[in-house]
Amino acid sequence: MLIVISILISVAFYTLLERKILSYIQIRKGPNKVGFMGILQPFSDAIKLFNKNLISLESMNFMLSYMTPSLSLFISICMIPIILFNFNSLIDIKHNILMFFILSSMGVYFILLIGWSSNSKYSYLGSIRSVAQMISYEVSFFMIILFIVLMSQSYSFTQMEESQKMLHFFWGNMLLFMMWLTSCLAETNRSPFDFAEGESELVSGFNVEYMGGWFALIFLSEYLSMLILSMISTIMFFSPIKSILSFIIMIIITISLIWVRGTYPRFRYDMLMNLSWKIFLPLSLLIIILPMMINFNYQ
Repeated sequence: MLIVISILISVAFYTLLERKILSYIQIRKGPNKVGFMGILQPFSDAIKLFNKNLISLESMNFMLSYMTPSLSLFISICMIPIILFNFNSLIDIKHNILMFFILSSMGVYFILLIGWSSNSKYSYLGSIRSVAQMISYEVSFFMIILFIVLMSQSYSFTQMEESQKMLHFFWGNMLLFMMWLTSCLAETNRSPFDFAEGESELVSGFNVEYMGGWFALIFLSEYLSMLILSMISTIMFFSPIKSILSFIIMIIITISLIWVRGTYPRFRYDMLMNLSWKIFLPLSLLIIILPMMINFNYQ
């Protein structure tokens, strides 16, 4: 419970960090009024959002509209126990990578339900885009994880830690790491792959009819999944979050996910699909042959 609350508070400050970084990229001041240098801004935003009235349209599917934002956040919270902290994972099972597979795949359904249940054309189009994008990138996303699994010969994060005592998987797999980070951005619907909420053509995408507490829950879910993917990236390519160095690497990854938003313009949708199916998928399939050959020769 303590870890979950701590991570949710860190998500609040992560939104503040994003606003600060983007403001300095755009040569302006970010939030700087509430508290010292705007440090209490996330809490004032949360109070404002959760105090707003929830307005339901007559065409909405009420039950699903009320349930799906909280279920989306719940799926993200369920990923926290499988991550290795200073004292191994809270659920120390042999197959926590498979658990991560299942939970991250389930997130797609809730985004589809969020868009469909509001019964609005914009939100429905946004959710369809989001699902197509997430499914496309999940193929190469899981192929990269499978490569790490073959390297460590285990589905367990604990065994991954043991396998990286001599040399981190990052060294020699830098191309794979860049592909992984790009897939993480596409998985979490972040810029330059934020087609689900493309303001220029879809107003606000799948969450256009959601306000107040609903919007806050969807927002929390997105940022929490970014933090979790940063932690998992550190575990897979460096080592578990036990040393100061691995903690610094995790912070660098989380900041780079924000930095991309301030640097790159939004892709065209056909370019996003071409990148996934014509570049990432063939590359990940080629790369995965290498550890299989190593394992075969070793045996």
